[in-house]
Amino acid sequence: MKKYFRFEELGTNYRTEFVAGLTTFLAMAYILFVNPNTLALVGVEELPEGVTRIDQGAVFTATAIAGAIGSLFMGIIAKYPIALAPGIGLSAFFAYTVVLSYGIPWQTALSGVLVSGLIFVVLTLTGLREKIINAIPANLKLAVGVGIGFFIAFIGFQNAGIIVGDDATLVALGDLTAPMVMLSIFGLVISVVLLSLNVKAAIFYGMLLTSIVGMLTGLITPPSGISGIVGEVPSVAPTFGQAFAHFGDIFSIDMLVVILTFLFVDFFDTAGTLVAVATQAGLMKDNKLPRAGRALFADSTATVAGAIVGTSTTTSYIESSAGVGAGGRSGFTAVVTGGFFILALFFSPLLSVITAEVTAPALIIVGVLMASSLKNIDWEQFEIAVPAFLTIVAMPLTYSIATGIALGFIFYPITMILKGRIKEINPIMYLLFVIFVLYFIFLS
Repeated sequence: MKKYFRFEELGTNYRTEFVAGLTTFLAMAYILFVNPNTLALVGVEELPEGVTRIDQGAVFTATAIAGAIGSLFMGIIAKYPIALAPGIGLSAFFAYTVVLSYGIPWQTALSGVLVSGLIFVVLTLTGLREKIINAIPANLKLAVGVGIGFFIAFIGFQNAGIIVGDDATLVALGDLTAPMVMLSIFGLVISVVLLSLNVKAAIFYGMLLTSIVGMLTGLITPPSGISGIVGEVPSVAPTFGQAFAHFGDIFSIDMLVVILTFLFVDFFDTAGTLVAVATQAGLMKDNKLPRAGRALFADSTATVAGAIVGTSTTTSYIESSAGVGAGGRSGFTAVVTGGFFILALFFSPLLSVITAEVTAPALIIVGVLMASSLKNIDWEQFEIAVPAFLTIVAMPLTYSIATGIALGFIFYPITMILKGRIKEINPIMYLLFVIFVLYFIFLS
């Protein structure tokens, strides 16, 4: 095994890789509780007509399975210390845009995730992936990531009760003296403190401490005995295979945009994370990523597997950098993380104490981290600034990641043509322009 994972060449050992895998898991373990709450729209009282709520326990199991499969594939096939799990940005898009705003049943949304995963597999195997990624301007890629960060943070503020609806101003400041709001504020403060102190797995520890304070103050019902902490693995029967059962419902302009959004965002997340973590670990060769095809194949197949068991798009996690920082250099780090995801299956009873108010700070913090790419957007060029700005602000203001992407991709060729930079526009951008214009026409 040491030879397979190239321990000697990479200057690592079992102990270092195990600690790195555990560190990565703790850094991303929050997704086990945030994802079920997000996909089940916990905190949202009314759902669109004809739409049911996805089973929270089944999503917990599906999240752990997707994380395990993705991490094991990445570690064994691509041999990178990069872990995978359902991405929080795409989970928010799945729940709040596709299901809540569009009124599309979660079963059909899972079919969209499955199709996007299958397309990703084909694009990876044929080599077309790079052409499509290269067709989309770097500034728009950055804007999409920032916009998703703003959208996630907005949802976090809502779930915390810090921001509430208002008939006169649309949104307003909530009652900061309400007990559950104060609990969320405590969670946000403690998470910020831990992150500022460079504590590994700060988001996870922040959720843990917030839950404990909630139980001590009587705001959250504590688990009863060991059975309230460790229990049977929740069945995935409510979600398993639903992506196949509703495959025929995806043929609409709305679902086309949904599938494209799943695909694009996963593209950007994966490519950016792979390069960032591989660079940190010193695994880049001549500014290129060795075994890139294998890494992308692991990512795309994990998305397909996750959709089948019942969760949103699975993607590579930037939190893997925490494990690399702890010394992880080989794929064995990801294998260890995958093992912990399997072990986590038995801790589903903790879902009862990880409420929307507890996970809200995690969403806000992730939003902050994603917004860091703002500095890399070329704001000095107006033809770039306009589509980037519209992409970013439209996501939280329209409550739709897809709408933000659509506006940015529509305005980009327009501003570039008016500025006389028509030769710089990739032909694929014209195709996307037409698709998104049709999207708004049919949406109206």
